[in-house]
Amino acid sequence: MIDRRLGIGMTSARTRDRLVQRLRDQGIRSEVVLNQIRNVPRHLFVDEALASRAYEDTALPIGLGQTISQPFVVARMTEALLDGFEGETVLEIGTGCGYQTAVLAPLVKRVYTVERIRELQRKARQRLRDLDIYNVEFRPGDGWEGWPKYGPYDGIIVTAAASELPEKLLQQLAPEGRLIIPVGPPGRQELMKVTKHDDHFEQQSLGLVSFVPLVKGN
Repeated sequence: MIDRRLGIGMTSARTRDRLVQRLRDQGIRSEVVLNQIRNVPRHLFVDEALASRAYEDTALPIGLGQTISQPFVVARMTEALLDGFEGETVLEIGTGCGYQTAVLAPLVKRVYTVERIRELQRKARQRLRDLDIYNVEFRPGDGWEGWPKYGPYDGIIVTAAASELPEKLLQQLAPEGRLIIPVGPPGRQELMKVTKHDDHFEQQSLGLVSFVPLVKGN
């Protein structure tokens, strides 16, 4: 039986290698992150009809008004989160199809992930199980609220754009923890890295991005 994780043709190892080289050319430096982009079978996270486009460096629709993020953005956010990272726990806001989760989870001790759309999270849970990724805890809910139960977190990564920095997520950061989040209205979103120090939050812009909005409510 063919292992669908390996892929053939437009989902083969050679196609993935071309994507990784493209990301390296665009400035991604972390070999650990690039190896995850190479190894995670992105074609399993999109509809079969779009599988041949899975290793293009572009966002793709996953239904229910949501998208799977562009590989460069996934790599950039993961690299920014893990640069100098000495913690263990990460909160992910916006499970989506589970692709960002699958890239990140093998690189940290535990991921706690929150998704507003239950059907997306159900499918993501199954995909991660199929890939033998078990260090992820899932919760349906409002991403603006975070997941206080397991905080504070050493890192928080948000895969939808907030209109402003969510106060409750800042409160759930551990000392010296970092938040990676797109902020701003459509067309003017900036990817931000926010680091919590003893008496202040340090903010750094990582460039312009385009995400679906972080919706409030369940």
